[in-house]
Amino acid sequence: MESKLEDLTVETEIPGFWDDPQLAQKVMKEKKRIENKLGEYAETERLLSDVETLIEMAEESGDEELGREAEETHQRFLEKVEALTLEALLTEEYDLNNAIFSIHPGSGGLDAQDWAEMLLRMYTRWAEGKDYQVTYIDFQRDTEGGIKNVTLLIRGDNAYGYLKTERGVHRLVRISPFDTAGRRHTSFASVDVTPELSEDTAVEISSDDLRIDTYRSSGAGGQHVNKTDSAVRITHLPTNIVVSCQNERSQHQNKEYAMRMLYAKLYELAKQENKDRISELTGDYSQITWGNQIRSYVFQPYTLVKDHRTGVETGNVQSVMDGDLDPFINASLNALRRGE
Repeated sequence: MESKLEDLTVETEIPGFWDDPQLAQKVMKEKKRIENKLGEYAETERLLSDVETLIEMAEESGDEELGREAEETHQRFLEKVEALTLEALLTEEYDLNNAIFSIHPGSGGLDAQDWAEMLLRMYTRWAEGKDYQVTYIDFQRDTEGGIKNVTLLIRGDNAYGYLKTERGVHRLVRISPFDTAGRRHTSFASVDVTPELSEDTAVEISSDDLRIDTYRSSGAGGQHVNKTDSAVRITHLPTNIVVSCQNERSQHQNKEYAMRMLYAKLYELAKQENKDRISELTGDYSQITWGNQIRSYVFQPYTLVKDHRTGVETGNVQSVMDGDLDPFINASLNALRRGE
């Protein structure tokens, strides 16, 4: 499969095309995305051809080494097909967008805050495996341990599409490292995911509906941290949606990004016919507890990660905590496509 992109040209004769940086950037970004997609298909076809060739050579020569190489190449081919199949499920409106990704600890005290930090590591590892760029928008660490909450911007093609089914409560069962008696504890944390929207998205917000608070940043941010009230928290009073940003250099930048997060949440909300689904869009953090989990991670007395929506499970907890989430995401996206 040969790429035909060399035959594609941007219509530079369109009046004002290159005078509009946003349009030019959008076109070039789409060109690169298509280019990468064609490259992935070409790589998959090449792997299949290599498998067929290696099998023929191994059968003709009886060389066991060639047989093993054929098996390894076939495994890489299957992994590539699985990845392309997963990506093919991403057909909804915002699936191509970057993702605004938040983690909030629930019931479980210090254990829950530690669990939230473990989830942060897990999703960061997953994003790195996809070659996504991860930027901290808001990060609040607890002085005793773990994190109070964290919001990330995960940049990359289909970031929101992959992560949208991760929204929900995640449950941990383990021997608590904070319990001197070595007892088993259950902890909860909630994940919230919204797409990052372009600045020209039409959402009307009245200034009268907003409460804007500033406070001293407690996260990373260089010389301005803990010296000025640069962090911004915005509450949308009609829906009680709260967004915050503290990791930019100035209050103005933090406010701008917080507003973009609010636009994203309100735009999703406006698309829903049933307004009772607001908890699904914003995260019902008051109910991060028993009976609401989408997935359980059991460390003791046995090892098991199980998704309660799809039934997918694995005993390799460490692999999952190192970012191996695609089997769960794949099953959830397939279920979503079937309307389950």
